[in-house]
Amino acid sequence: MKTVFLNAGYFLKEVKTMIRLNLISNILTALSTGLIFFILAMIISGWWVSSHVVNVVQGEAEINVYLDESVVSTNTDVMQLVESIKGLEGARAARLVDKEEAYRKMVEILGKEASVLKNFEDNPFSSFIELKINLAEIDPVLERLNHMVGVEHVRDNRAVLDRLRNIAGLLKLVGFLVVVAVGISTLVIISHIIRLEISNNKEQINTLRLLGAPETFIAFPFLLEGLLLTLGGGILAVALAAFSVSYLYARTAGPLPFIPLPPQETLLSGITLVVMLLSAVLGIVGSFLGLSSVNGE
Repeated sequence: MKTVFLNAGYFLKEVKTMIRLNLISNILTALSTGLIFFILAMIISGWWVSSHVVNVVQGEAEINVYLDESVVSTNTDVMQLVESIKGLEGARAARLVDKEEAYRKMVEILGKEASVLKNFEDNPFSSFIELKINLAEIDPVLERLNHMVGVEHVRDNRAVLDRLRNIAGLLKLVGFLVVVAVGISTLVIISHIIRLEISNNKEQINTLRLLGAPETFIAFPFLLEGLLLTLGGGILAVALAAFSVSYLYARTAGPLPFIPLPPQETLLSGITLVVMLLSAVLGIVGSFLGLSSVNGE
């Protein structure tokens, strides 16, 4: 390590020379790894967002309990039913949503299309009980509700949640496959570049060996070059991902404000950390694979 610090100027000068001698090849390498890492970053973003949405929906899981007309007509019976439902094991909160509030909720959901509700002379919606539950206990809660007197119909959102779970699981699988593909591709590219640099500097390597330079001294500039190339690709990927995420967040905030997206800053910082760590690790490993040919030179 002491040798590295003492000869840092020499190593950087050597890396600069090697990059300059194969400038086009190195630029294309940085661009290709950057695009590969960008694809990885977007896959990770999609998995992260979908997982966040599923977790938020699970935390806010609720079902709507619709009542018999005979119960709705008697306010006392309705309130007693609300209290009974609150006492169910697995229920976190329950409250009555009257017809007027149900109408306002639908207006908010429909937005500009809410004008269609004006075609109804009377309020077409009925009162219902909004019940927040622990999602893990949804089955026993639904079973008890279906056997309660005064309950006409129960609407749960498990179909939507199951689809979100499936999407999150699919993105997780795709993300894993992309990480493997990115790793293999980057290792092949970087090891090839290092081997090419070794071949181009064969005479200089032999001269350093004759002068008694240790193998680590000879190898370090090549290791540093591979690391810098992947870090450059990682920086490019992070910049593209930041622009894409910012654009998508701006587009989503308008038409889909009800989607519980994770904070943009948290998402970007997580992407940056993962991409830069992965680019550094792959750069070092790829360089070592390329340097394996030094032993035979």
